[in-house]
Amino acid sequence: MIKRSEIQDYVQRRYGIGPDYTFAQYPDYAVFRHPGDEKWFCLLMTVAKDRLGLEGEGECDLIDVKSPPMKVDDLRTQPGYRPAYHMNKTHWLSVLLDGRVKRETLFDLIDHSFELTR
Repeated sequence: MIKRSEIQDYVQRRYGIGPDYTFAQYPDYAVFRHPGDEKWFCLLMTVAKDRLGLEGEGECDLIDVKSPPMKVDDLRTQPGYRPAYHMNKTHWLSVLLDGRVKRETLFDLIDHSFELTR
């Protein structure tokens, strides 16, 4: 399982960027933006499982990252990935933070999203 704090620490160390909590209705949703143009490169959320089409009760943590459409299509067929919850489903992908996606893979996806949104 990957903790939200690990992602926040990674982004802070790698890019010097902290989270922005822009949604009053969802105070735990953390947006990470490029300095200057403020384009988003990832969104960290806690979402009810039933809103994601997952079995069971409760919530799960996930992160939306931008990827090329072909990669989005490919990854969505694998465990731990879902269509983007809050973003464009062609260009963005949700990654569940339940341990099915390796930490290194997730950090690579964040890095790629950072570059794609530059």
